[in-house]
Amino acid sequence: MNDPCIEHFVNYLEGEKNASDHTIQNYLLDIRQFCEITWGENAQPPYPWSRTDRFSARKFLVFFQKLEMAPTTTARKLSALRSFYKFLLREEYVEQNPFSGLSLPKKGDYLPQILSVAEVGKLLDAPAEYEQQQNTVDPLLKMWREYRVARDSAILEMLYSTGMRINELAKLPETQIDLLAGVARVRGKGKKERLCPLGAPAIRALQKNLELRENVWLISGKREARSPVFLNKNGGAITARSIERMMKKYVLFCGLNAELTPHSLRHSFATHLLDAGADLRSVQELLGHASLSTTQIYTHVSIERIKEVYQLAHPRA
Repeated sequence: MNDPCIEHFVNYLEGEKNASDHTIQNYLLDIRQFCEITWGENAQPPYPWSRTDRFSARKFLVFFQKLEMAPTTTARKLSALRSFYKFLLREEYVEQNPFSGLSLPKKGDYLPQILSVAEVGKLLDAPAEYEQQQNTVDPLLKMWREYRVARDSAILEMLYSTGMRINELAKLPETQIDLLAGVARVRGKGKKERLCPLGAPAIRALQKNLELRENVWLISGKREARSPVFLNKNGGAITARSIERMMKKYVLFCGLNAELTPHSLRHSFATHLLDAGADLRSVQELLGHASLSTTQIYTHVSIERIKEVYQLAHPRA
């Protein structure tokens, strides 16, 4: 988007706010949608930011409400545009912030999707069980499938063992993993680093993945100088989108809730820790949350589960 205001805003996000690439891309997506809704899809930069008003902001809000988009998503988009215009106002590109004072849609009582401990176990066993049903005589295809089982198992084990975000896992370099110490150094939101302990099953799965990477390099005939931890069939780094598709395949194979995503393993990681007696501050550190209030959603999940047990077990519930 070749617009001087947007370019200046991106520089501000990178330099002053130390925002991650993922956060910046989300801002750009929301701003691009605002431009298309306000001036049409064929509008070209530079855009007349100073000519927008409260009506333009409300039109943006109504557009997503008509699509019946989740209130949390609409709230994020409004927050992004409010921040963008706050920056434009500070830099004197505009004289008013049309999003200032505009109320956000009610978020409602959102509780994240989680798996039970038994369901997690079923999902983690799925790659090996799925592969047993696939028959092949091609030796190269057999080598690839052998690696794929090790890779997919390691990815699922890592997501549940560490509570990482999917983008953190996809971009994790091998140099940031210490199998002897049993920790991974993860760069999260705001480019902040944290240490994530690795469980014994995750360490074993990672070792197997790293051993069998050679298979893929032999098949693809290429090896990158900075070797990714998890490879695709062409020998490059697997993407977050590919991880989402992979997990969806195993979720359906196991007969689990089709709405489960890799982020559900992060939710399950936090909830299971709290259920087992972990304190909220420790879980906050492990998840890489800047605010304790963000972590507190998982206490509500645990309370809901306690209430379910109570209703089933207590004679006078």
